[in-house]
Amino acid sequence: MFDGFEELDLRTTDTVIHGRRGGAGPPVLLLHGMPETHLMWHRVAPRLAERFTVVATDLRGFGDSGTPSSAPDHAPYSMRRIAGEQVELMRLLGYERFAVVGHDRGGRCAYRMALDHPDVVTRLAVLDIVPTGDAYRRADMEFSLGFWLWSFFAAPEPVPERLIAGAPEVIVDHMLDTLSELPDAFPAAVRARYVAQLRAPRSVHAICEQYRAAATLDYRHDEADRGNRRIGCPVLVLWSHAGPVAAWYEPLDVWRAWADEVDGSPVAAGHFLPEEAPEETVRHLLGFLA
Repeated sequence: MFDGFEELDLRTTDTVIHGRRGGAGPPVLLLHGMPETHLMWHRVAPRLAERFTVVATDLRGFGDSGTPSSAPDHAPYSMRRIAGEQVELMRLLGYERFAVVGHDRGGRCAYRMALDHPDVVTRLAVLDIVPTGDAYRRADMEFSLGFWLWSFFAAPEPVPERLIAGAPEVIVDHMLDTLSELPDAFPAAVRARYVAQLRAPRSVHAICEQYRAAATLDYRHDEADRGNRRIGCPVLVLWSHAGPVAAWYEPLDVWRAWADEVDGSPVAAGHFLPEEAPEETVRHLLGFLA
């Protein structure tokens, strides 16, 4: 897993970010989703590293990255702050401009990065999401029941923190097994690592703060940008062929409201495209990033 990659622990302004780097060529940053860490890319990153310099990180609060203190307005865990931190990390590695690929929460960080740092992001790929502003704008009963975790994690502290601490494996197993079409796609050691981060109180609090920021600051940032700022780089959109994104939205239409150059397609997998359908994910990404 990640053969030939070096492990990284880089100090940013606020914390330490953990990740791996491997390969040679134009730089590509891979950002993970929930409840994962950078390990979710273990089937994709080595293939991309044959043609690119690949950096895969744990977002703040996740995995082996730091858990800086939050604030009453949740700003330290807004995607604006997290995206800026990832730009800082890439600059520490010597990359002023790079492509970014994000799944789930990582996708939200990635598109915020493209909006806030247009001179940095050369290409943007978002996997199985629509923008946070669109998700909340269109929320209905189906959303509230299907994406109940958004509300649960965003509930006032310490309610979700205490409940998650009681059975972290229940949260991880629920997400991996109900949102995927191939539960065997997650090796036991990787699944155990996803559970382990939810056993750490500071990590759980940080993750909840990210969801609280999504429901407040991230939403407001998207709404402020709607119709006023656009993503200037090419955008690739991939989504599960049978998941909520496919059922509730017209993904390409949604993203074309945010960017001029958008392409993409559904993937024959559940929510976790890089783990469930690595070959198809790699094929799309290589064609897009080339």
